[in-house]
Amino acid sequence: MPKKDAAAAVEGSYRAENFKRRSRYVLVFAILIFAFITIVVLNINTGSVHISVADVFRILLMKAGDPDNVSIVWGIRLPRIWMAAILGGALALSGFLLQTFFENPIAGPFVLGISSGAKMFVAILMIFFIARFGFMSSWVMIIAAFGGSLVATAFILMVSRSVKNMSALLVAGVMIGYICNAITDFIVTFADDSDIVNLHNWSQGSFNGMKWGNVWMALVVIGVTTFLTFMLSKPISAFQLGEAYAQSMGVNVKRFRILLILFSSILSATVTAFAGPISFVGIAVPFLIKQALGTARPLVVIPATFLGGSVFVMVCDLIARMALAPTELKISTVTSIFGAPIVIFMLIRREKAKR
Repeated sequence: MPKKDAAAAVEGSYRAENFKRRSRYVLVFAILIFAFITIVVLNINTGSVHISVADVFRILLMKAGDPDNVSIVWGIRLPRIWMAAILGGALALSGFLLQTFFENPIAGPFVLGISSGAKMFVAILMIFFIARFGFMSSWVMIIAAFGGSLVATAFILMVSRSVKNMSALLVAGVMIGYICNAITDFIVTFADDSDIVNLHNWSQGSFNGMKWGNVWMALVVIGVTTFLTFMLSKPISAFQLGEAYAQSMGVNVKRFRILLILFSSILSATVTAFAGPISFVGIAVPFLIKQALGTARPLVVIPATFLGGSVFVMVCDLIARMALAPTELKISTVTSIFGAPIVIFMLIRREKAKR
């Protein structure tokens, strides 16, 4: 075969493969966007007060219709839906960053005890502030959760220096989570009854009672962090090929790893501060997104993971509200039901791949 024909064949094969890959990306994003819109409408439509789909669009687009329905949609359901979307995306993205840092798909903020550390700090400050001032601002909760996340992460990093086996590291993370939960329970024992009620309601994990002020605050914190994370797409892509390769591409690996932990802690801390600890989202969603896209390229995976996390958590929140209505399930109960089997599947698949 002439060299020109061989080169043309190779180029044609590359273009066909590139077209196939891009088509797959477009299809996945189209499905995610369609699922997002559908679940938003379902969340608004479903509840103790049924609102027809036509009325939902009329209220959303023109704020027209029955005044009570308008008040329910804009005052109660929309803030809850947007918080579930924003925090779900943040939790999934936090898991992706931790998996990149530890180079293991089973790493996540809940499994590694990071969410428990955030919960412990928030519990301590919640009891302190409510006892003395009668309330606790959202900013204080975010800062407390961020501090707890960093403390738990610092313990994990200390353990990782001595323990190279990832399974042992995950066990250490689970133990750190138990320690943080034990400290939280110990503190609650000496709290006033009113403080215990507030803490219990928050620690159950729920998007109930969200206000627009919470939405805008979470949107600012998570929006900025997500944008900065996206700007790290190229360094993350290089790091996925190994530290040596990343260094050869000019990445300051030490600073880069600090940014990964920092951004992951901010994302998971914001989720814990507003909605309490939520399990398995940070592990299950990144895995599903990578499988759907057929790639681990951060430029594509980061926005898809955020969108996938939003859809996953909104679906779980709808189930939590409606499965045993009027009783509302804890959000982590539902995410565990769907997320835990995915994690088990991942573990089995990894073991098979090693053989």
